[in-house]
Amino acid sequence: MKKYFIAGILVWVPIAVTVWVITWGLGLLDGVFGSVMHVIIAVFPRQFTADLEHFRALPGVGVLIVILVIIFTGLMAISFAGQWWVRFWDRQMTRIPIVRSIYPSVKQVSSTLFSGSGQAFRKALLIRYPHPNSWAVAFQIGSPTEEIQQKLGGDYVNVFLPTTPNPTSGFFMIIPRSEVIELDMNVEEALKYIVSMGTVSPISAASGLTTAQLSKSSDS
Repeated sequence: MKKYFIAGILVWVPIAVTVWVITWGLGLLDGVFGSVMHVIIAVFPRQFTADLEHFRALPGVGVLIVILVIIFTGLMAISFAGQWWVRFWDRQMTRIPIVRSIYPSVKQVSSTLFSGSGQAFRKALLIRYPHPNSWAVAFQIGSPTEEIQQKLGGDYVNVFLPTTPNPTSGFFMIIPRSEVIELDMNVEEALKYIVSMGTVSPISAASGLTTAQLSKSSDS
């Protein structure tokens, strides 16, 4: 019974987590659409409220519209006129109090993470954390600024240490390059290793072990 239960868990847990992540993402997109529609309903005259409420309640419409808006925005942003509007929008946002202290930082982080030419998650590293006798898997995310390099007086690297099992949170640290060890595993393999809390090694992921093989090894 234990072997059958573990085999069933190995089948259903990846499916359940995948469905949960997709559902969370779709719910987020639908929530954005719902917030926009709420503002539109508040602005439009009352005779349109019922029709707008019915439109907002249609299943899947919010997700589809948000995706289409994002794609259309991307198409416009890479054009010459779109780039001018993006620069104009950035200038306006930096003139608003409080917003100007948040918007530029978020824009720079998102550009670094999602841009193909960015320096985010370049290499998987081993660093000493939380004390000198233990190690953790982290990612190199570029180099410190020239001012920091001059103040520290050495060769340092920017490192992001993700938490387990949720790698979206973590710690940003500046560490001497001599204190890090570069790993041969790529970023995707390292993320799998971190999320699985070390139970899925790059060798196991690359070999493509089947559920039957895993259950057999757990049974033995």
